[in-house]
Amino acid sequence: MTTAACPGSFDPVTLGHLDVIGRTAALVEHVVVAVGRNASKRSLFSAEERVAMLREVCAPWPNVTVELLDGMLVDFCTSRGITVVSKGLRSAADTDYEVQMAQLNRRLSGVDTLFLATSPELSFVSSTRVRELAAYGADLSALVPPLVAERTRAKVRAGS
Repeated sequence: MTTAACPGSFDPVTLGHLDVIGRTAALVEHVVVAVGRNASKRSLFSAEERVAMLREVCAPWPNVTVELLDGMLVDFCTSRGITVVSKGLRSAADTDYEVQMAQLNRRLSGVDTLFLATSPELSFVSSTRVRELAAYGADLSALVPPLVAERTRAKVRAGS
């Protein structure tokens, strides 16, 4: 059984993330969405809130589960028998960084990386842009699922 990890911070999860998760789910038997906790980053949502949102929005895919990732991705994958990491690429800048990371991950653990080109209509979407737009009260409906838009707006309002 091929299991792929789709790692990320997902702060918040976007339609771009879901595109990659869904396309990966069509390619492998099981997908584990690995929600990273990064103490050095200031997140809008706690790791637990991000896991909960992802579980809700990934519910339509029966072969997708969501777990919290503490530590190194390769250790997470190795401990679960995950042999593939699936990543979306939006631009050449993403490619430069992600190829080096993929090579390092392969060297450390033997885990391979599958790259999926982002769907063109979502290539400009990022969690950072979503947070920025939410701070200005912009419409998020073309960027994130409705429940994520609602929770992002509420979180931004609570923080202002």
